[in-house]
Amino acid sequence: MVNERKYRKKQKKKKKRRRILFWIFVPLLLLLLGSFGYASFLMHKAESVINKSYEEFRDTKAKRPDPKMDNFSILFIGIDDSHSRNFKGDTRSDALLLATFNAKNKSVKMVSIPRDSYVYIPCEGKYDKITHAHAYGGVKGTVEAVEHLFNIKVDYYVKMNFYAFMDIVDALGGIEVEVPYDLKEKDSEDHHNAIVLKKGLQTLNGEEALALARTRKKDNDIERGKRQQEILKAILKKASNVGSITKYDDVLEAIGNNMKTNLTFDEIKSLIRYVTAGTKLNIKSLQLKGTDQNDGVYYYMLDEQSVQEVSQELQHHLQSSSDSSDSGTNTDEESSANINNEEE
Repeated sequence: MVNERKYRKKQKKKKKRRRILFWIFVPLLLLLLGSFGYASFLMHKAESVINKSYEEFRDTKAKRPDPKMDNFSILFIGIDDSHSRNFKGDTRSDALLLATFNAKNKSVKMVSIPRDSYVYIPCEGKYDKITHAHAYGGVKGTVEAVEHLFNIKVDYYVKMNFYAFMDIVDALGGIEVEVPYDLKEKDSEDHHNAIVLKKGLQTLNGEEALALARTRKKDNDIERGKRQQEILKAILKKASNVGSITKYDDVLEAIGNNMKTNLTFDEIKSLIRYVTAGTKLNIKSLQLKGTDQNDGVYYYMLDEQSVQEVSQELQHHLQSSSDSSDSGTNTDEESSANINNEEE
């Protein structure tokens, strides 16, 4: 009798444990399957979007670095492009940002190039504003001008118009950025003073982030470039958080036809793993120095020593297997940021 009671009690405990395991396991299984299903859906959608966005600008037979294991460079080209222009090549670039990636220590160095910088344009064989390089020769003309300026090979490019920029920020639920001063600026449809921002740390939507990225009312191209770098860091930080995974579908929608790149789908997957891996991603901003010149036409005259120092630091970053030592540049305007890949 005693043995029978012990047996029943034991069986009851087993059933209870099985029920607990069931209510723990089933939701986890559903969550896991849902995640795999969503990931699979995103993978197919992303591949379709990237395939449509792929556009090479030079010989595809040339050896390309592997983002998984090699150091590489990417030129980000922002185009102030209306829907009526339909992403044509004769549009001037409004933002240029060159980034180098060091695979060993997961670091990124980036420099913004002021749009009115007076530089040599190889495709035209003359000096002009770097913003005109895209109007003269599209992506190829812009890449060649940047390569000539820094004596660095640009491995990849990503070209986006401002509609994609706004939609990506909105898809991520906004980004947190420090607004340096009170600001009234036009919106993407050129409605004057449509965007009103207050000084301080703000969560910005797409229109507001674009207004902050574009404004030059209270400063110059250099400060504008700094703001654009801070905004890009904020986007990377938000996108790398685990909590943003469910928003990637909207991000892909935002990219749509508003992006061109020579990164393949597999290379972009490697780049995403580079950004979202467990290690901190260290981003360092470099600044170009120069002076304003206006003889009827405004130019930004880059300081030759500043260009040389930035060029050497970027070259060192690309060539070194461990970026433990700095190249010793004396650029005064430098900042760094660590991106932790964890949910805020």
